Amino acid sequence: MIGNEKYVSFTTFTRSGKPKPLPVWIADLGDGTYGFTSDIDAWKVKRLSNNPNINLQPCNIRGMVKEDSEIISGTAEVVTGEEFLKVLKAIKAKYGFMAYLIHLDISAWFKRSSEKPSGCAIIVSVNS
Repeated sequence: MIGNEKYVSFTTFTRSGKPKPLPVWIADLGDGTYGFTSDIDAWKVKRLSNNPNINLQPCNIRGMVKEDSEIISGTAEVVTGEEFLKVLKAIKAKYGFMAYLIHLDISAWFKRSSEKPSGCAIIVSVNS
């Protein structure tokens, strides 16, 4: 099950169709979907606005996919607000203290409430 993996290669696609893989943490959201957090200005988020199709594959921290592992296809959507918090909670539950360190956003302490949020989540639905 992809949600049990520590690292997953998350592949988005450019407008020309070129794959862009990168390693991410991922958590099972308990409803048949998976999620992870991201900066809202990240390239993967921008690519998803053009093409929601993705691939997932187990990998190591450097993004090297596990030999003979299955490619899982699906779609992804970018979410904020309550849905972001649901994913963040799942990531923190799975990855513990390391997730708290990574999501410590000191800049948020200095932002005015009118500024856009810096974080979002990506929710993945896999094809059956």
